[in-house]
Amino acid sequence: MARFVAGARGIFRRYPFVTNSAIYGSLYVGAEYSQQVLSKRWLAPAAEREDIDYATIGRYAVMGTAVYAPTLYAWYKWLDRTFPGTTKTIIVRKLVLDQFILTPYLLTIFYAGMSIMEGCDDILLELREKFLPTFVRSCIFWLPAQVLNFSLVAPRFRVIYMGVCGLIWVNILCWIKRQSLPTTTKATPAEDTTNKVQT
Repeated sequence: MARFVAGARGIFRRYPFVTNSAIYGSLYVGAEYSQQVLSKRWLAPAAEREDIDYATIGRYAVMGTAVYAPTLYAWYKWLDRTFPGTTKTIIVRKLVLDQFILTPYLLTIFYAGMSIMEGCDDILLELREKFLPTFVRSCIFWLPAQVLNFSLVAPRFRVIYMGVCGLIWVNILCWIKRQSLPTTTKATPAEDTTNKVQT
């Protein structure tokens, strides 16, 4: 066991970017897969059970591995270098920057990026409708999580910690994304197809 832990630490030190991206992407996929199993298999009545939507899982794999993980890796590397230490002032600065600069960017990339991959005509429609409620929920979830992150987690493990928290958060995000847009908003044909697949 000790050799395994030592080997894992060595891999993290030699290949931090690749390792963090692979692990974070895997956790992202795991969150979406577990969300689908729960909603389509376990909680659905027998007559309404659906197959797993692997195309959607693929989109989450792209988002988690190729978009979110590199962004988080670069962001936390810059944040720790710019604001070293764990004093209360430093933690508050990091929390404010993380929640009010990084989070809006990530939510914009998430909703717009997923809409592009889903082939929606209006790639900003879902962003406009769901950004604010998602941001409020992210404040409730991430602010306490990030206090622990900036206080206790070693810098090289920040993205992994974020991935573990993300396993919970992405399930919340998936649930929000699956909610129908207001009936007053007319969906495009591409969105109608997507909603049939995901709901």
